[in-house]
Amino acid sequence: MFLVREGTPKERADLVAECRVPEMRLTLRTGMRLVPAKHEVRTLEERWEPALEHSGEQYGRGPGKAVYRQWEHRRGADGRRSKVEVFRFDTGQMRNPLQNTVLKAGWTWRGVLFRL
Repeated sequence: MFLVREGTPKERADLVAECRVPEMRLTLRTGMRLVPAKHEVRTLEERWEPALEHSGEQYGRGPGKAVYRQWEHRRGADGRRSKVEVFRFDTGQMRNPLQNTVLKAGWTWRGVLFRL
């Protein structure tokens, strides 16, 4: 569901995890800088998602748990209409495996807001 790659000098990160969710027009990126002297991974989480009133994209930075859902109205066997969840994405699906790997290796996961 997500890709981890080597960071570029422009990104100022050693590793970058990226996830694109086309169903929601959502992009998540976590930049990770390794600090071996402190056994620490500094992370900068970013997200781009559609803005509410057709005003383009909305940008967010920093850790934030979010669950994105899509719903449809469908008729059941009894003929009644009801809302049915047809898609769900939790940002923890990307963060948790990364964070757990870092912690199991004995390193510290440290979120930052400005620079890695």
